[in-house]
Amino acid sequence: MTEYQINLNGEQVKELLVNDEGLKGLVESVINQVLKEQLTEHIGAESYERSGKRNSCRNGYRPRKITCRVGKLTLHVPQTRAGGFSTDLFRRYQRSEQALVLAMMEMVLKGVSTRKVTAVTEKLCGESFSKSTVSRLCAELDLRMRALNERPLADMSYPFLVIDALVIKVRRDGA
Repeated sequence: MTEYQINLNGEQVKELLVNDEGLKGLVESVINQVLKEQLTEHIGAESYERSGKRNSCRNGYRPRKITCRVGKLTLHVPQTRAGGFSTDLFRRYQRSEQALVLAMMEMVLKGVSTRKVTAVTEKLCGESFSKSTVSRLCAELDLRMRALNERPLADMSYPFLVIDALVIKVRRDGA
């Protein structure tokens, strides 16, 4: 596993302790530094370094917004001229942190309406998700649940027996 050396200046540490946006800035800075180091590993050379091991050239950055627990982060995803760089920090086209998406799905499973889910996420992380986004996530959840419910059970043995019963008291002839 690769080790990264993360550099923080005194202002970032002070913001972390004083400002509400400090944690967001810290996470953003750390992820951007990791992305830069991953590109260096991918290319095989530092910025402006001439090397025979270099397999591509840097080609600037593209901004990418991702929503997570600390708020909306703006990441500077590096690019190469060959276009072969892909980071393993997040999936392609992922716009939200997976834990946040799963929390929204669970809220809907518990019976919270899509409008209320939008309001809750706006209060918690300062970012609102449209009702259609929440509905689309729930449609994905429906597909997962359908696959789970329709999986074959005949090939496996199950050591548990679950019994469910309902008892209703009935009166007959006054007794």
